[in-house]
Amino acid sequence: MSPYRTLDNLEEDYFRRHPQEIEPYLQEIFEAFAEDGDSGALLASLRTIARVKGISTLADEVGMSRQGLQKALSAKGNPRLDNINSIMQALGYYLAPQKRNVAAR
Repeated sequence: MSPYRTLDNLEEDYFRRHPQEIEPYLQEIFEAFAEDGDSGALLASLRTIARVKGISTLADEVGMSRQGLQKALSAKGNPRLDNINSIMQALGYYLAPQKRNVAAR
C-alpha cells in the first residue's frame, strides 16, 4: 500500500467529515457538466459521493449490483438517464431542468 493518499481519498474523507458540503458540491458538479459536458468528471464526482454514502447500500437502493453501480460510475461508464436518476434519488435528490444564463457568455 502506498504511503500517499489520492485526491479521491482526500475528497471522500472531506465529505465524510463535512456531509453538509455534499449538496453544494452536487450543485457545482452539475453546473460544471452543463457548461463543459465532461461526463467523465461528473461520473467521477458522483462516484466519490457514492463511496461516502456506501456503494453497497446505494446499489441496493438503486436496484443495481455493486459491480453494476461501480461500472456505471466509472470513467468509461455510460449510464442510462434512468440509472443516473435512480442514483440521485437514492442520494436524496432529483434531476430537474434549470434555465441557463445565456447572457453571461
